[in-house]
Amino acid sequence: MPEAFHPGGTLPKKARVAVYDAPNGDFRLADYPLRPPQPGEALARVRMSTICRSDIHSWQGRRPSPLPGLLGHEIVGTLAALGDGVTRDLRDHPLAVGDRITWSEYFVPGRNLMRDVHDLPQKSPGVNKYGHMSADEPPHHHGGFAEYCYILPDSWILRLPDELSDEEAAPINCGVATMCAAIEAADIRFGDVVAIQGLGLLGLYGAAMARARGASRVIGFDGVPARRDLARRFGADQVADPADRAALPPLCASGSVDVAIEVCGVPAAIPEGMAMLRPGGRYVLAGVVNPLAMAMLDVNLILKKHLTLQGVHNYHPRHLLQALEFVAANHRRFPFRELVDGRYPLADVGRAMADAAAHRVLRAAIVP
Repeated sequence: MPEAFHPGGTLPKKARVAVYDAPNGDFRLADYPLRPPQPGEALARVRMSTICRSDIHSWQGRRPSPLPGLLGHEIVGTLAALGDGVTRDLRDHPLAVGDRITWSEYFVPGRNLMRDVHDLPQKSPGVNKYGHMSADEPPHHHGGFAEYCYILPDSWILRLPDELSDEEAAPINCGVATMCAAIEAADIRFGDVVAIQGLGLLGLYGAAMARARGASRVIGFDGVPARRDLARRFGADQVADPADRAALPPLCASGSVDVAIEVCGVPAAIPEGMAMLRPGGRYVLAGVVNPLAMAMLDVNLILKKHLTLQGVHNYHPRHLLQALEFVAANHRRFPFRELVDGRYPLADVGRAMADAAAHRVLRAAIVP
């Protein structure tokens, strides 16, 4: 066990992380050394890390992930130490040891063409993500399934307001920020009819955001009845099982949808989404993140219907700030806290991952 630590006190010499050694393998606790943060770094004591679908896909071997794997990137932490040069957050608010924070899911290797010219820092050469590196790679503590996490240079930190719970704040730096990017790409306008394919955490936030953007109707699709029921509390007017064609809402069947957003991760849903769209409709793909996600498309429909297709992967730093502002402004309107419906100690990461993979919980939280 690590030595006791209080913000502003002495750092322990080592701390625990939960790692796995092979796809679908058991998780084990391992000790790795801690050091003071270097210039441009900070160190956070992890308060909560929620399990994203990409964590599950990495653990299952469906996407490349170095081993021994240390997962977790939806993180809320308490600032334990600040390296030289780390003084203010993304909103230019001062940072201090003891602050409750979240930070971007990725960090970039300094200045580059994609970041500085094309305004796509999330697509910078050599970009890396928290929870996507081997635990053997220094500084070792760079994932959320751990007691501590280093915040590496060229990350973006946000100090969290007191009124948000950890459950409301943890998904902000991945699921919520990604949906901010998808909603922006979809260009939802007042009066639009919006279809959302997939009602996991991203889809539920998408329904709430579409409603906040002035959509006249939000239609959600998911094969899990409990998610369809929950979607109504997040702004969905109609819900349907995508496998039940007879229950397809009339607006979808008639091809009268202005915007469709895919967050289900099922390639076969893409032709269905295209069919829903009216001429001139807009389609955003944000869920098919696994390699070789193949779909058979009649691309002539893209031409004949004047469709716009846009992919969203990761997000711009502005979306991280937008995500925090959206949750803070709407956490009394929508039950965001209820979406994190399972809490597990660090020693139970394996059980948490199994429960999340089997949809026994919507969003599992690791609480070291």
